[in-house]
Parts: sequence; C-alpha cells; structure tokens
Amino acid sequence: MNDRTENLLLALPGILLLGLAFFLPIAQMLLLSISGPEGPTLAHFVRFLSDPYYLNILWRTVRLSLLITVICALIGFPLAYIMTKVGPKLRLWLVVIVILPLMTSVVVRTFGWMVLLSRSGMIPEMLRDMGLVGRTFALMQTEAAIVIGMVQVLLPFMTLSILGVLTRIDGRLEEAARTMGCSFLQTIRTVVLPLALPGIVAGSLLCFTLSASSFVTPNLLGGTRIQVLAASIYKSVTATPDWPFAAAQAVILFVGILLVLVPYIKLTGAKHG
Repeated sequence: MNDRTENLLLALPGILLLGLAFFLPIAQMLLLSISGPEGPTLAHFVRFLSDPYYLNILWRTVRLSLLITVICALIGFPLAYIMTKVGPKLRLWLVVIVILPLMTSVVVRTFGWMVLLSRSGMIPEMLRDMGLVGRTFALMQTEAAIVIGMVQVLLPFMTLSILGVLTRIDGRLEEAARTMGCSFLQTIRTVVLPLALPGIVAGSLLCFTLSASSFVTPNLLGGTRIQVLAASIYKSVTATPDWPFAAAQAVILFVGILLVLVPYIKLTGAKHG
C-alpha cells in the first residue's frame, strides 16, 4: 500500500462525514429550490429577484453585514494591538474578557440588549436625560439595534483573528520605523496595519458570513418590521409554509457568501496558506 492510498483511507471517515453533514444537505436544498408542481423550475428565483420587497431584504442584509464588519474591525484592531503591548497577566485577563461573552448563549445576550434598548431601557433613558434625543426616541426594532447587538456578538471573532497575527509581528520593526522618524500613527499605518492585514481579512470574513446568516439577534432586536434574509427564510418555512421558495432564498444567501469566500481564498491562499 503506497502513501497516497494510506492517506486516502485515513481521510475517508472525515470525507464521508463532510459529505453527509454538508454536501448532502446542500444538494437537497439545491434540488428543493428548483422543484415545482410540473418539474424543475426557476420560478422561485425569479419571484425573489423580481420582487422589490425581497430585493430590499437582500440589500439590507448585505448593507448591515458590511457595516457590522467595519465597526468590528475599527474596534477589534485597536483592542488587539493594546493586548499585544500589555504584560502577560493583563493580556490573559483581556483575552478572558473578550472570550467570556462566547460562553453565554446568544439568545441570553440578545435579551439583555432588548432590556437595555427598550423604550424605558437604560440607554434611551440616558440619552433623553442628556437632551440628545426626544421623548419619543426608541432604539428597539431599528437597524441601529441590530448593529449594536451583532457587533457585541461578533467582536470576539474579529479581535482574536487580529490578535493571532499581531503576536507574530517582530516588535523591532516598529522600533526601526520610529527610529527612522515615523510617528506612532505613521508606524501603525505603514508597518503594523499591512502586516496585520491577513488577520483583519480573516476576521472580516468571519464577521460578514456570520452576520449575513444570523437569525436570532436580528429577529429579536429588529422585530418583524426590519427583516434580514435569514428571518425571511424562517418566515417562508413556518408562516406560509413555502419550502421551495425558502430553499431558493437559502441558495441565494449561500451563493452570496461564496462570492465573498472565493476572492478571499484566491487572494490569500497562495500567500498565507
């Protein structure tokens, strides 16, 4: 038995598991999305792409996912950079603080935000007391509430992705830049940021894909008035129920995420492994 055959036999259980847990459900979803009373049809895709209501849901999903990803990067990069500059003990505690929310259910954290963002919650009341908003101001069932909740959920993924790259950067490169006359911000822009780009891209990929496919937090904080694509799929399955149309929406979401994954793999695969 040669090495190639032996490696294939060792990988066979994983390949079978991947096929049963991933490829088989995807194939069933694809078949369901084109099923019709009289045979295969693209009517479900045409219905989605020709209806302004569903196109608005798709655009809102993409727009909010991009906004959430950008905010996570703007917060996650400085936080990860600070974590690399503090002592080992403080860094450990900061990592624990970042990871700690992941140990709590997303549903529990979202209900906490519902309490804080409700009309009588602490955040709207604080803004009213400061005179920044009117008495009728509300955050619940708005896009802002979805962004706030999703940033809190996804920020650890961005921070830890960037932290893993920043810890491998030689500190002498920053010292050399400062010696050559660069200011702190110039050093960050010309040295640290380019070297941290793989971590930023990986964290952005995680945040975007998880945000685009998220259901619980957008549904609870946005309500029925502000729907994203995952909530629309759930509604098509439970309220109508229209399984082929729900499968078509799922395929559109799946293809949209692939359109983000493929360029990332092409751009970073050869360079960063």
